[in-house]
Amino acid sequence: MPLPFLTADHAFDDVADDAALPFDDRDQWRRPYRPGPWRVGASALLLLLASFVLFAAVIIAFTGSLAGAAVCAGLAVLVIVASLRLLRMGTWVSAHGLRRVGFLTTQTVAWAQVSAVRTAQQPVRWLGLPRTVQGQALILVRRDQGAQGGGPQALLTDRNADFLTRHEAFNRAADSIEVWADEYRPTA
Repeated sequence: MPLPFLTADHAFDDVADDAALPFDDRDQWRRPYRPGPWRVGASALLLLLASFVLFAAVIIAFTGSLAGAAVCAGLAVLVIVASLRLLRMGTWVSAHGLRRVGFLTTQTVAWAQVSAVRTAQQPVRWLGLPRTVQGQALILVRRDQGAQGGGPQALLTDRNADFLTRHEAFNRAADSIEVWADEYRPTA
């Protein structure tokens, strides 16, 4: 079964400098980077756990307790859904705007609402944990920032599960998202 959200668009790797957005269908949401090894490894461990839980459900079903087997199978389905959602997390772009997919929430910002997308040195969370370290972050500044009362939002960091120990990949991803912003953000 193909999982299109696992494969990033590799057209950024082989594109010439004069064609920064090498896609024919720019209306399709895409993540301009590959998922990192930490994210893929955590998802693989969750899928391994789900296989053990499904095996337990089969054993429980053979012993005659169908209610217990159904509970185990339901738990396995929840773990599989969590694993797939973990793989889908990240920043996605299209001609419509910028989308930040979290584990439980998804936020979409139209390009007309984007004031700036820039890279900044700042304290960032290490692997999404409460501990912060000094690092780089791709920052989204919205035009309606004052009305919502929030500050700039970090889209990517070089210390998250996609880019930990992959600084060149972070720079390529940040540059490509900035190019999308420059291409579609209205200048005013």
